[in-house]
Amino acid sequence: MAQADIALIGLAVMGQNLILNMNDHGFVVCAFNRTVSKVDDFLANEAKGTKVVGAQSLKEMVSKLKKPRRIVLLVKAGQAVDDFIEKLVPLLDTGDIIIDGGNSEYRDTTRRCRDLKAKGILFVGSGVSGGEEGARYGPSLMPGGNKEAWPHIKTIFQGIAAKVGTGEPCCDWVGEEGAGHFVKMVHNGIEYGDMQLICEAYHLMKDILGMEHDEMAQAFEEWNKTELDSFLIEITANILKFRDSDGAHLLPKIRDSAGQKGTGKWTAISALEYGMPVTLIGEVPLHDEPSGLVVWILIVFLGKIKDAFDRNSELENLLLDDFFKSAVENCQESWRRAVSTGVQAGIPMPCFTTALSFYDGYRHEMLPANLIQAQRDYFGAHTYELLAKPGEFIHTNWTGHGGSVSSSSYNA
Repeated sequence: MAQADIALIGLAVMGQNLILNMNDHGFVVCAFNRTVSKVDDFLANEAKGTKVVGAQSLKEMVSKLKKPRRIVLLVKAGQAVDDFIEKLVPLLDTGDIIIDGGNSEYRDTTRRCRDLKAKGILFVGSGVSGGEEGARYGPSLMPGGNKEAWPHIKTIFQGIAAKVGTGEPCCDWVGEEGAGHFVKMVHNGIEYGDMQLICEAYHLMKDILGMEHDEMAQAFEEWNKTELDSFLIEITANILKFRDSDGAHLLPKIRDSAGQKGTGKWTAISALEYGMPVTLIGEVPLHDEPSGLVVWILIVFLGKIKDAFDRNSELENLLLDDFFKSAVENCQESWRRAVSTGVQAGIPMPCFTTALSFYDGYRHEMLPANLIQAQRDYFGAHTYELLAKPGEFIHTNWTGHGGSVSSSSYNA
């Protein structure tokens, strides 16, 4: 008998917590896992006393769903997603919905969206942010794909999402095909950049200023009362204060090796492909809708970013907005002093220094790329433009040997 509002495949912690979140908001969820014994364990433990139902097969799961059927995949990105889609399609009807909530590459989501559209299935690729805690009590959700699916999942998605301000959900439709996973990719890339900046500040405070962990925690707590108020600043203060079972601070015991799921790297690669400068993200170790900012990392000054684009929707760069221009100008002296101190002491600060170089590059009316153009023309006859003759490509015979190249025959 069809009784469930939605199904979720993948009972790792994220999947379990999303199910419990949906249950808390009045939705009946059917749980399934490739290892079916995990379904029984979940129903007997974490989901005991809830309205969550289970299934021992995909066929049984589909039979328990109201139409149009809504199925969330929370499995490992890549082949596992394609494998489940292949098994599900024969069991579904036209207009049924498959939602990929994993960290899929946005091009894969675009491909799946197009393939399933041809078969009458509505596909959604949704970014899910907030970790295990967010999944349980309110994630940020970034759905995109076949927009026909949105009216059928909107109530569930916006119901379980985190809320900001006066209750606005951290969830909205972000665009067609792979847009949801593209936004999540950029979201993660910015998050990794932010984390690296915090790590570099921590490095300076610890090794240059000689601050103790509790002192650093207090500094981060104070920063969190300013425009820097954010989830990452808050948890950094908590981490710095945290003590192990032996009473000593835990952080110094942790191996200095960081992992990531690929989305930060994808952001840097995509930026290169689209010709967008995101050098800060590229240094991390390894849309047109301003309202979409509510689905992003919880940072207070995101409101300032939204305000900037509300004032000028065609704003080319935030550095040109009065608020951000003033903020950077007011802090650039201390910024330069911090970078200089770190460099002189041999402290690696890839993000602080790269961001400063980008800012300085943006401030200069003319940069030395004219020398690069001359060099390319010298060794490869790639031509160049003169300031006085834009659009006209010229080659100079720098050595007095060889032929000449006209603007009509070679345009580089």
